[in-house]
Amino acid sequence: MKFIAKNFWVVAVLCAVGFLPVEGFAEDSFYEPVPAMKHPSDNKWSKGKEELGKMLYFDPRLSGSNWISCATCHNPGLGWSDGLPRTIGDGQQELGRHAPTIINSGYFALQMWDGRKKSLEDQAKGPIAASVEMNQDYDELVRELKALPGYVSRFDKVFGKNTLTIDNIAKAIATFERSVISKNAPYDKYWAGNKSAMSASAVNGMNLFFGKAKCVICHNGPVFTDSGFHNIGVKPAGPLKVDLGRYNESKDDFDKGAFKTPGLRDITKSAPYMHNGSEATLQDVIEFYDRGGDTKGNLSPFITPLELSKQEKKDLLEFLKALDGDPIRVTLPILP
Repeated sequence: MKFIAKNFWVVAVLCAVGFLPVEGFAEDSFYEPVPAMKHPSDNKWSKGKEELGKMLYFDPRLSGSNWISCATCHNPGLGWSDGLPRTIGDGQQELGRHAPTIINSGYFALQMWDGRKKSLEDQAKGPIAASVEMNQDYDELVRELKALPGYVSRFDKVFGKNTLTIDNIAKAIATFERSVISKNAPYDKYWAGNKSAMSASAVNGMNLFFGKAKCVICHNGPVFTDSGFHNIGVKPAGPLKVDLGRYNESKDDFDKGAFKTPGLRDITKSAPYMHNGSEATLQDVIEFYDRGGDTKGNLSPFITPLELSKQEKKDLLEFLKALDGDPIRVTLPILP
């Protein structure tokens, strides 16, 4: 039985409440290749803009302390995250959430774990001014960059004369971030016809992912996220003993403790996992879902014990590894 991914939420609900068995669908019903990246009409792509964005992304002068850059918390060598359970902000203070990876973020409908940013441009500005993150005054940042002829000339070329503004800084960074794409994984090669691209274990894991393990209910589409928010029963960790997640934005009781579904492409590279980094490895994540989460308050109805065998857990892990795409290579820019 086939169905269209755009109607997936209907199928997911029916599966969750038992009207449709997840196991009844063939795994090829779910396959979608990674599409070409789309850029906003008010922030069209250019090579110069992407290169300028890369400079800004790696420049610690965007922070008030001049030592935190975007890449500090979203490091290419650490899966475009920082390898920490919870990120470290201004003044070396531990924050409450894990730094989400930048990989494929250009495809996400909303940004941040709680979805409070509606675009990459909006997200790029947020951490710069946040007192606990980069702690930089926008006007001061613009003054600092205008004192650097190398930046002034690049902004002039990309945006026009006298265009070095915080909004254009954000547009350039967002353009670079949209270039960080994971694709051409063994999973893609498998569905392109190379049936040897995935091991037998990974294929078994794929069938579990789209069947018994129910992962596809939330992790669907070309980058394996529904861009939704779910309370999956994550235990508190770190300085935030209570984190209401999406509720802080929506004020909807249904969203208490709900966080954005992360994409799964290149997921092996951005450990640890969950919004607060409470699961150290993908093996731990699989065990977490197998037991049906750890806290039951306001738990999503999609989260129930899975009763996977030891071999099934290994197979599921092998499938997640098969979602790693071609290496995302980036050379460090020479800053003005």
